[in-house]
Amino acid sequence: MSTQLNRRHFIVATGLTALAGTRVLGANDTLRIGIIGAGGRMNDLINAADRSGFIYQIVAVSDVYGPHCDAIKQRTNGAATIYANYQDLLQQQLDAVFIASPDHWHVRMAVDAIKAGKDVYLEKPVTHTLEEGAVLTKAVRSSKQILQCGMQQRSWSHFRDAVDLIQGGSIGHVPQVRTYWWQNYLGHGPRKPIDTQVLDWKQWLGGAPDQPFDEEKFYRWRWFWNFGGGAMTDLFTHWIDVVHWAMKSDTPKDVQMLGDKYIFDQWECPDTVQASVRYPGFNVVYEGMMASSIDDGGLEFRGTEGTLKINRSGFGVFHEGLQGPNQNNPVVKADSFRDGTIDHMRNFFECVRSRKEPNAPVETGVSAARAGHIANLAYHGTGQLKWPAKPSA
Repeated sequence: MSTQLNRRHFIVATGLTALAGTRVLGANDTLRIGIIGAGGRMNDLINAADRSGFIYQIVAVSDVYGPHCDAIKQRTNGAATIYANYQDLLQQQLDAVFIASPDHWHVRMAVDAIKAGKDVYLEKPVTHTLEEGAVLTKAVRSSKQILQCGMQQRSWSHFRDAVDLIQGGSIGHVPQVRTYWWQNYLGHGPRKPIDTQVLDWKQWLGGAPDQPFDEEKFYRWRWFWNFGGGAMTDLFTHWIDVVHWAMKSDTPKDVQMLGDKYIFDQWECPDTVQASVRYPGFNVVYEGMMASSIDDGGLEFRGTEGTLKINRSGFGVFHEGLQGPNQNNPVVKADSFRDGTIDHMRNFFECVRSRKEPNAPVETGVSAARAGHIANLAYHGTGQLKWPAKPSA
């Protein structure tokens, strides 16, 4: 089925469906959820939703690959209706949709869902290009719909505690933040072959240039520019959002980036990255590569009175000038082994009912993605870029 909106779809998406999709939720009403993009990350989101404590039901699913839809239908004991095109799903009576498609579909799907009167949980990065940020923000802020960006650290208890400490001055003035994320794609197991007979490849491509099916692109789309943005819009996006949050500053002044393909020649995006982003009053550095997972990912806020080190397991505060046997031990330590996506999904469900602002509103997702986009622009250019970029003569 064509992904282009015909006149009928336009009328339905902008008018009739919005009216039909709006209902007042009672305290005991079961939330009706639609699934758009039913791959691996969506399974993680559903697992988190199942553990959120909220009563909800998946009643519709759309994915361009048949087995993904079949798995959701089986998971719901047949309750979920399969739609070949997400536009048809949006015409149904739904309270909200989860979107976990490849990046190049995010804004289009989210905007269509908002026009159709649905609340949206949108995976990060919420945009695939810089220009899409204004489009998504306008769509959300000109509607009454709730959009939660998939920046789950915003609901993760120890990240919230750490941000409170930083903003409260516990580690003094912070001129530098170090971020890093190492993963090992070489360690991934064998992939299940894709049955192209039940894959709508042209719909998967969407607005991307027409190209033949490629299994590497289907599975590892994040590392091809038509569909993703590599490490800077995947991994770095999470950490720079925490920096923006803690430092109360989200607009870079300039960026430098080194990126190379040393391991995965079949990718377009670099597998080995070092970047430096300058903000008013502080700098952020990032480093990572995709063939080593030792140390995983984390952040270090380097302050004049102490350093706060944090990752998804917990955080510690190391004070300057501490003497004695505890010199190298954290003075404050907090561990949180509960996936923050659970509380993030719970916050989304709560906001669907209350109509309050979610923990990760659209502006946070747009600014986090923007930092990664700017870094990629620097990579594609001379390796450094001032922001806002001056228009060419």
